[in-house]
Amino acid sequence: MTFASFVIQLLNGLAAASSLFLVSAGLSLIFGVTRIVNFAHGSLYMLGLYGAYSLIEALGRTPLGFWSAVVLAALAVGLAGVVIEVVVLRRIYRSPELFQLLATFAIVLVIKDVALAAWGPEDLVGPRAPGLSFPIEILGRGIPAYDLMLIVVGPVVLALMWLLLARTRWGALVRAATQDREMVGALGVDQARLFTSVFFVGAALAGLGGALQIPREPATLDLDLSVIADAFVVTVVGGLGSLGGAFLAAVLIGVAKAFCIGFGFSKLTLVVEFVIMGVVLVLRPYGLLGKAPATPRAIGETPPPLGPPRRWPVAAWLVLFALVPLVGDRYVTVLLTDIVCFALFAVSLHFIMGPAGMVSFGHAAYFGLGAYAGALLFKKAGLPMELALVLAPFVAGLFAVVYGWFCVRLSGVYLAMLTLAFAQISWSIVFQWDELTAGSNGLVGVWPSAWLSGKPAYYWMALALCGIGIAILWRALFSPFGYVLRAGRDSPLRAEAIGIDLRAYQWAAFVLAGTMAGLAGSIFAFSKGSIAPSSVSIAQSTDGLVMVLLGGVETLTGPVVGAAIFTWLRDLLARETDFWRAALGLMILLIVVVFPQGLVGGLAALYARWRPA
Repeated sequence: MTFASFVIQLLNGLAAASSLFLVSAGLSLIFGVTRIVNFAHGSLYMLGLYGAYSLIEALGRTPLGFWSAVVLAALAVGLAGVVIEVVVLRRIYRSPELFQLLATFAIVLVIKDVALAAWGPEDLVGPRAPGLSFPIEILGRGIPAYDLMLIVVGPVVLALMWLLLARTRWGALVRAATQDREMVGALGVDQARLFTSVFFVGAALAGLGGALQIPREPATLDLDLSVIADAFVVTVVGGLGSLGGAFLAAVLIGVAKAFCIGFGFSKLTLVVEFVIMGVVLVLRPYGLLGKAPATPRAIGETPPPLGPPRRWPVAAWLVLFALVPLVGDRYVTVLLTDIVCFALFAVSLHFIMGPAGMVSFGHAAYFGLGAYAGALLFKKAGLPMELALVLAPFVAGLFAVVYGWFCVRLSGVYLAMLTLAFAQISWSIVFQWDELTAGSNGLVGVWPSAWLSGKPAYYWMALALCGIGIAILWRALFSPFGYVLRAGRDSPLRAEAIGIDLRAYQWAAFVLAGTMAGLAGSIFAFSKGSIAPSSVSIAQSTDGLVMVLLGGVETLTGPVVGAAIFTWLRDLLARETDFWRAALGLMILLIVVVFPQGLVGGLAALYARWRPA
């Protein structure tokens, strides 16, 4: 690479970093004050793009029309953030943080279908910025003038935000709420109004970041999850709640991506940011400019203890599920096979989330790797289907050994984001390794043996294996191993003080959960006859989180119920309407508001309240 090429790639990276900083700054600001991990922030960025496109078409492709559209789109998205905060989030601020996460994911589903209804499924390509569509020659190379303008926007916004936070009363309240929001409320500050204003500013920044990208990228319905992943990475690498850290991380990641393209490693652009995040979190667990989180949960704030499952009801349900194919049609059998696979997947995620207290945003890595391992052992290695099915979970477990060694050294959001990084690295491998995994096309022809070719036969085998996997996880929860995990979750300092090697136990739990998720994935692959990279994607990990939280993270059977309801509802709504995501999102929001402990937890609480004394 010549010096001129180096400079041009550097400028390209800085231009990309500017927009990335805007959306990440809004996310960091919202998290710093409200402590909500806002999954819907990427949807606000997407609305900024769509809004700018429509407003430019309405106001005209003149300089005044273009820049007015960008500003109005950002303000409109800010108002949308206010609506989200007032209508939904204000009702659940005192709910567990994980259920706030579930609510914001439901908002993602709703906004996606709102955008689909308003703008359609096609990508929308916006116009070039009037007056800035010409190239500027630098060292004999041309670079768009608009990109140079974007390079300036990032530092200007950072400076304005610093002045707003450091030189105004509102900024002082925001900084105080970031340190101790309960104390701010005790001093008489209207927390509701403060939170709403923070949401407006954070959402407007996301909308501005999206609107400014209209000359550079099309508006698509897939932007929400891809952008939120990038924003999470930047926010965590910089340090949660640090705007300066977000700017530094955005520059680091934007420039790294640009140089990957410049040096001919374009495939690395899909994963380089997650590699950077993994390295930073291993070396600096709280990000580049982040601070250590508050003291872990104190005694008295622990969730209610889990009770062991009652054997006779469980046995009765197993018998019932085993008999359903005898009276149901082929569709019911296929749906039940999906449900039992996702039930094991959800229970394995609950195993490390609930009792072990380790939130994972990337549990689909082990589900997908187990699925790919089974398919590859069957197709490439020529092993019998039965042997491939048995060995596949151990392959996923080996990945969990490596990933878990790094992950258990972190906690909270930093742990969740490192799991996401490893999941995205896994997704990048299966998506781009065409020679082995067939890339984006996936692997086909992964069918069960002849004696299992009938759907009821395969379903019964899936029910048996997934039932055994769930039983192993449940049994582990009520062994000394499980009690150690809960002790480490509730009081890690006390557990270590009495000589417990907490990391070793958490690592073992991570490996066990990954192995069982791999079993679920391998069973799922052979039931479908194929496997695609989507099984390792962020969307699959998010589905697992929804299943666990929908049923109830503080209950034992909640993940099973959540997996069944979520899988059934998604299938039912997808067949009934094109806007099934919005319908599913609204149902999830209703459940979150009515049952903040999840369906099973909420119903159990109602029964305990109303049962006769």
